[in-house]
Amino acid sequence: MFESLSDRLSGVFDKLTKRGALSDADVGTAMREVRRALLEADVALDVVRDFTEKVKAKAVGQEVLKSVTPGQMVVKIVNDELVAMLGADAEPISLQAAPPVAIMLVGLQGSGKTTSCAKIARRLTERDKRKVLMASLDTRRPAAQEQLRILGEQAGIATLPIVEGQDPTAIARRTREAAKLGGYDVVMLDTAGRLHIDEALMAETEEIRDIAAPHETLLVADALTGQDAVNLAKSFDERIGITGIVLTRVDGDGRGGAALSMRAVTGKPIKLIGTGEKLDALEEFHPERIASRILGMGDVVSLVEKAAETIDAEKAQKMAQKMRKGAFDLEDLGEQLKQMQNIGGMSGVLSMLPGIKKMKKQLDSADLDDTVIKRQQAIITSMTPKERRVPKLLNASRKRRIAAGSGTSVQDINKLLKMHRQMADMMKKLGKQRGGLGALFGGGMPEIPPDAMPPSGALPGLPPGALPGGLPGVGGGLPPGLPGLPGLPKGKKK
Repeated sequence: MFESLSDRLSGVFDKLTKRGALSDADVGTAMREVRRALLEADVALDVVRDFTEKVKAKAVGQEVLKSVTPGQMVVKIVNDELVAMLGADAEPISLQAAPPVAIMLVGLQGSGKTTSCAKIARRLTERDKRKVLMASLDTRRPAAQEQLRILGEQAGIATLPIVEGQDPTAIARRTREAAKLGGYDVVMLDTAGRLHIDEALMAETEEIRDIAAPHETLLVADALTGQDAVNLAKSFDERIGITGIVLTRVDGDGRGGAALSMRAVTGKPIKLIGTGEKLDALEEFHPERIASRILGMGDVVSLVEKAAETIDAEKAQKMAQKMRKGAFDLEDLGEQLKQMQNIGGMSGVLSMLPGIKKMKKQLDSADLDDTVIKRQQAIITSMTPKERRVPKLLNASRKRRIAAGSGTSVQDINKLLKMHRQMADMMKKLGKQRGGLGALFGGGMPEIPPDAMPPSGALPGLPPGALPGGLPGVGGGLPPGLPGLPGLPKGKKK
């Protein structure tokens, strides 16, 4: 999300930050470029006009701090205005009401309401430790109720039993009674949608609202619909009254105009964003972090939070103890690769690191796609347990057997072994440092000394010079809670 906008804005600000002083003309030219970039990202015209006027008013005649250049000050002003446009503070789903707390999802057909219902219910169950009941009130779309039941089974969430022939209002009443009798903390109501807004849809949604009295009414909108999503939000808010927005399919939207416009136009916060099809692909919407992503500053906080959720603390502790002794075998490397996949793969990790946009060409040429991680995992799982623990056993015949079993080549195996040796050497040096490697998995990676880094500062296994000076954050230690980022050899995309 925001890739095209981020690329355009980074080009504009690069020109500004290289200048020692800025004139009114410089700011005016930059704002024209910003305006064009926002419009191309499908941001509403009124929002764009208001945004650029506020930035220009603050940038012209701004008293510049001694520690920054005028260009850097403009970037800060733009960042602050982006945060204000997106809502300043994150506003998670509120559960501050007497149980069972009703949460109603509304929106058009095909926007992802049913999947979002299961995602939110799973999140409330696992993160907030709430007992959740889901109910489908969609009696129009074929198998809609059955779809929610199946998702409930997958997520381990209770769903209201289906009774053929009941209308949405009767289901709403039955859900309320079942939630009280069952001692549920939260009840999720998945309402029906239409292909477009019409009177029948609004009237039915109003009836359900009046019966269920939802504490939260969340509009589920598809980010790919752009400006239509903004108009949709206005219509539902005026007629039904929404308390927040869930934006789906943001992983497929490179522009992000809907996210930038919806808060500004409706005044309602974007509470959650769907980042994929899986039930755990849901994130809280943090305006400051999103603004940082747009301006190419990365989002290390979200990366650390994701790592903390997915990393097995017990396994991490055992691995840290092994590394203190200078031991790092292929089983450990396989675990690292698995953790990388859980966090979002190589591309997911890199997209959240500061300054990565400026290294896009180098990354593209290095072929850092997730098929390389899967290939390496296949190689490791094709080895015997003894071979994983003692890589020196891998002679020519064993390599040929592993290559045949993993669908790779002996050359791929040699690259993996080389990467493993580089990482093992680095871990051994880090293990000798004060504090050891206990910090690597849960307490943050210690400062990596220059002599512990591979040639050119690249991640282990990367071709020398693939990344100038290494990835941001690697030379100065990875953020707390992250697993060590395994370097990837250059591989061809399938």
